[in-house]
Amino acid sequence: MNKLRWAMDGGFWDVDMSTPVTINGLARPIPGHPTIPLGLSRGSRLSRPKQIDFFQKFMYMPFVPSFSGAGGGNSGGGLFLQRVFSFPFGENWFATLLGQFNVQKFATAVKDDQLNQSNEYSLLDTMGKHLHVKSLYSLDLCSEMLLTGDDTLQVSVEANAQDKVPRKKAVLHHKFARHNLTLEVASPGLFVDHRGTYWDVPLTMALDLASVASDTGPSYHICINENVGDPKIFEDQPNSEVSANILPGLHAKSAFSYKKNIDLWRSNAPKMKMVQPYDAFLSNPHVSVSGILGAVVSASLGENVAEAGVKNGSLDFNHFNLHARGAKSFISADTFASVSLSAQHGNFQRLFLDLTRFYARMDFPSGSKLISGASHLANDLYSSQTPNIDAMQAICPSATLSFQQQIAGPISFRVDSGVSIDLKNKEWPVSVKDPVFAAEYALQVLGSAKATAWYSPKQKEFMIELRFFEK
Repeated sequence: MNKLRWAMDGGFWDVDMSTPVTINGLARPIPGHPTIPLGLSRGSRLSRPKQIDFFQKFMYMPFVPSFSGAGGGNSGGGLFLQRVFSFPFGENWFATLLGQFNVQKFATAVKDDQLNQSNEYSLLDTMGKHLHVKSLYSLDLCSEMLLTGDDTLQVSVEANAQDKVPRKKAVLHHKFARHNLTLEVASPGLFVDHRGTYWDVPLTMALDLASVASDTGPSYHICINENVGDPKIFEDQPNSEVSANILPGLHAKSAFSYKKNIDLWRSNAPKMKMVQPYDAFLSNPHVSVSGILGAVVSASLGENVAEAGVKNGSLDFNHFNLHARGAKSFISADTFASVSLSAQHGNFQRLFLDLTRFYARMDFPSGSKLISGASHLANDLYSSQTPNIDAMQAICPSATLSFQQQIAGPISFRVDSGVSIDLKNKEWPVSVKDPVFAAEYALQVLGSAKATAWYSPKQKEFMIELRFFEK
């Protein structure tokens, strides 16, 4: 499930999440909900058909497996096998047909048939009969065109026998000299909330303009999203309360931030000669810290304003924030900050245990909430009063931890997890949140690329993905 990234611009942007519940492998977090684990979030990358095509051609995988333990899932939850067929129409245009087969549903149907019927049909006959059941299959037809050297248009249609309305999506990417622009239209759009529940919104439109990321310096980001139609829970999942942030309406978010990266230590020891690192981005031992400080302005127009004005309404102390509210409109401004630590030992060149990597990040998504909580807590301590538990909770950051260890050659193990603090839980206030476990195979010949197989216990999901230039 986003980008197994080591370097992120904090946890403040709603990047797509990897998921096997649909054949194209993408869902979008609901705006304003807590950030998802590093192992699930993902930025712009190769489309799912391109990933499958790479595995087939260069890693000799005739089928790529995935698993969804959700009650729904595309063609029902279970174990899936995917295969893609490519149709190039020249240097600037190609199409793919991605097919998916539900192995678990097929095996269950064959087993039930064998138990319930007489010996009239053999096992092979029963299997042949069920292979013709359309509900076991899903298809995704995708066309990608390179309009200019800086413009790419991707159009896809996903369908299976259970869905009466196919899923359609169009994405336009444009590269400016120092910015990236993305326009996206999806019908329906798939969203996921902080509980892991998936929602379908009949029509979603989004515009995203971001400056090119750098290790140090200023950057800004603008997002505009519009949802049309009432959201519905995705397939057969348990009932859940819908978030107001995906109700019909327009939402805009703009932020400016400054990032500073400082090396506390970086190894100057010579690397092994004539030995290429398994990953060029993971070949420099170091200890570094980075910080991000920024300001954000958000505005909502429509039915989606209901949640915007009550985020801090449950706090049991006076707090300040900048906002204005109308009948069906809301605008607010705030600051945010993030502090991270990255440490690596080894050059990732030797066959065994030559890479140990640790990453930790603390996010403070609301500066006004942090300052209000800190001032209220200081006043309680000065007045010799019992500290307000909500004020103490307000100054607690959200945290993300990652650990990676080389096992042998290009193979490494990785675990990503959030850490949450609930001071109202007297028995155990600190808890692990949404861990993701992954095995990675570095593709040495490509410089910095890897095949990643990850599993999320919370979502009960498993995927194999191809990822480039992540650190």
